[in-house]
Amino acid sequence: MQNEHKHTNDLIHESSPYLLQHAHNPVNWHAWNDEALEKAKREDKLILVSVGYSACHWCHVMEHESFEDETVAAIMNDHFVCIKVDREERPDIDQVYMLAVQLMTGHGGWPLNCFALPDGRPIYGGTYFPKKQWINVLLNLTDLYNTDKDKALEYAERLTEGVKLAELVKVKEPEELSAEILGRCYENWRSRFDRVEGGPDKAPKFPLPNNYEFLLRYAQGAENKDEVMEHVNLTLKKMAYGGIYDQAGGGFARYSVDHYWKVPHFEKMLYDNAQLVTLYSEAYRATGNELYRETVYDTLEFIARELTSPEGGFYSALDADSEGVEGKFYVWTKEELKEILAEDAEVFGDYFNVNERGLWEHDNHILLRHDEDEAVAKRNKMSVTELKKIIREGREKLLAVREKRVRPGLDNKILTSWNALMLKGYVDAYTAFGEERFLEAAKKNAEFLLKHSLNGSKISHLAAVGKTSGKYGFLEDYSFSIEAFIALYQATREERHLQLAAELMEYCLEHFEDKNSGMFFFTSDEDKALITRKMELSDNVIPASNSSIAKSLFVLGHYFEREEYIEKSRKMLNNVLEELENYGAGYSNWAVLLLWFTRPFYEIAIVGKFVDEKYMDFQKHYLPNVIFAGSAAPSSLPLLKNRFAEGRTQIYVCTNKTCLEPVDNVEAALTQIRGHS
Repeated sequence: MQNEHKHTNDLIHESSPYLLQHAHNPVNWHAWNDEALEKAKREDKLILVSVGYSACHWCHVMEHESFEDETVAAIMNDHFVCIKVDREERPDIDQVYMLAVQLMTGHGGWPLNCFALPDGRPIYGGTYFPKKQWINVLLNLTDLYNTDKDKALEYAERLTEGVKLAELVKVKEPEELSAEILGRCYENWRSRFDRVEGGPDKAPKFPLPNNYEFLLRYAQGAENKDEVMEHVNLTLKKMAYGGIYDQAGGGFARYSVDHYWKVPHFEKMLYDNAQLVTLYSEAYRATGNELYRETVYDTLEFIARELTSPEGGFYSALDADSEGVEGKFYVWTKEELKEILAEDAEVFGDYFNVNERGLWEHDNHILLRHDEDEAVAKRNKMSVTELKKIIREGREKLLAVREKRVRPGLDNKILTSWNALMLKGYVDAYTAFGEERFLEAAKKNAEFLLKHSLNGSKISHLAAVGKTSGKYGFLEDYSFSIEAFIALYQATREERHLQLAAELMEYCLEHFEDKNSGMFFFTSDEDKALITRKMELSDNVIPASNSSIAKSLFVLGHYFEREEYIEKSRKMLNNVLEELENYGAGYSNWAVLLLWFTRPFYEIAIVGKFVDEKYMDFQKHYLPNVIFAGSAAPSSLPLLKNRFAEGRTQIYVCTNKTCLEPVDNVEAALTQIRGHS
C-alpha cells in the first residue's frame, strides 16, 4: 500500500487520523517524540510545531497549499525539524505554543504554526499562512537563525518567560463568598447578551453550553429570574431552530459564523454535543419545554448512529468537508428536495425555510426553523399532528438519501475526557426522561473506559482499542471522569462508581496539585516536562479542568465528609473571584461552584427497598443544588451509614451538617427543602 504514494513520512506509524492525513506529504513530518526533539538538537535546526485537528477546515487548506507542495516541502525539510501535533491528542503541547502565538500576535486558532529553538523554546508563530507568505516566513527565520543566533535566543528567552508568567496564579487573601458577587457577575455579563437571536452579541457564535447551564441554575433563586430565563430560553430555542443544529439528522455543529445561528462551521464535535445534551436535559427539567426533549433525543440518535464505536466508546468528530467542499453533506437544493419529498416538498420547505431565509450559496439551502409548529400548520391549513407527520417522514427520507452521499471524514480517536462528558450527558438525559437505553449507553461507556483507559487510578488520555500513540493522562481526563462517575453513581446507586471518583481525586491531589496556590497543573508530575507546566483556569467551549476539579472536590467533600476537600475547593474559587465577577462568560463553571457555596446545598439520602422509584420521582423536579445518595441495603457510605431500617424506605434531607427528620415520600422532602431555602 505504501508504494502507491510518492512520499511517506514518519506519521505513517501513528494512529491519529489527523496525523495520518499528513503521512504522505512530501514534508518529512515527525510526531512529537524524543527522537524528533533529539534530531533538532543534533542537527542544530529550528523546530516547526504545527498543530491542528482532523475536522479543521483551514488546516486542510494549508496542507493542500503548502504541505503538499514539493518546493515548499524542500525548504521545510532542509532547514527545520517539522513536527505535526494533533491538538486533541496532545492538548498540553497545544496550550504552550498557542499561548506563545497569542502573546506574539494577539490572537490564536488552528492551524497553529509555531517555530521554536532546538530546545523547544518558541521564537515565532501564527495560524494560517498563505503559501507565498509561508515561504517568506521559512526563509526569513532560517536566515535569522543562521546569521544572528543571539537575536533568536533573545526572542526565545523573552517569549518563554511570557508564556511562564501568563495565567500565573496569584494566591488571593481569603474573601467572603457572597451572592452579591454573582449579582455583579450577571450585571457585567448581561450587557453582552444578544436579546434578539440569543447567545453572545457577536459573531462567530459558539454554543458555550456551560454558560447557559450556569444561567439556568442562577435563575432559580434570583429576583430577576424571568429576565435570566428569557435569555436562556431564547438562546436554546434559537440554537435548536438554527442551521447550527442538523435539522435532518440531529446534533450540533461547532459554531455559527453569523449572528443568527444560520451558517455553521459544519464540523461536529463530540464535546459540544455531550454538553448540549446535558444542558437541554437540565433545561427540560426546569421548564418542561418539549423542544428541549426533541433536541436531546435527536442529538443522542446522531451520537448513537455516527459517533459510537461497537465497544461503546465515542468517536471525536466529523469533518466539516466532504469531497473537498465545506458543508456539502448537509445542504440541499430546492430541486433535490422536490424530487425526494414530492407533494410534501412545499410544506417541508415552509417549515425549514427553503427560501431566501435558508439560502446559503450555489443555490444550496441550510435547513433551519423560524416559526412555531402552530404558525406553520395554520399557514398550510392543516393540524399540528398532520404537520409533524410530514416533517418526521420528510426527515427520514432526507436521511436515507444523505446516507448515500460521500460522508465527511470521521476522527475515530476515542478521548477519555470527551467520552466522560458524553457519559455524563447520557446520565443527565436518563435522569431527565427516564429512558433506560440512555442509562445503558452510559453504563456501557463506563465499562469501556474502565477497560481501555483506566489502570488503577491512572488514566490514559487516548482510550482507543488497539494501537495508540500516547499514554498521557491530563487533568481534564481525571476531572471529567470524576464528574461522570459521580453522576453515574447517583443514577445507579452503585457505590463502586463513587469510590472510583474518590480514588481518581486522590491521584490528582498527589500528582497534579500545586501546593502553593491550591490550583492544579494540566499535566501530571509523572509526565515528561515541556518548557513550562500550564494551568487551565478559564472556562471555554469546554469548562476548565481546574473549575471541574474544584466542583468535584466540593461534591466529594460532602459525600465523604471530607471538610478539607471543601476548603480546597473554596481556596481555588477564591483565586478566581475577581475574574469571575468581571467576565462571567469565561468563568461560568466556577460560577456554578459559587452558587453551591452561597445558596443552601442539600444532600438527599434515600435508604430502603423503593430507593429507585423515589430517586426517579425526585428527577421530575429541577434541583440544581442537590446531590443524591441511596441504597436498598445497609451501607457504610457516610451519608447512608446507620440509616437503613428493615421494611421502610426513608428520605433524609441534610444541609450544612444538619439532617431534618426523615420522611417517607418525595413531596414531604421537597416541602422540607422549600421551607429551609
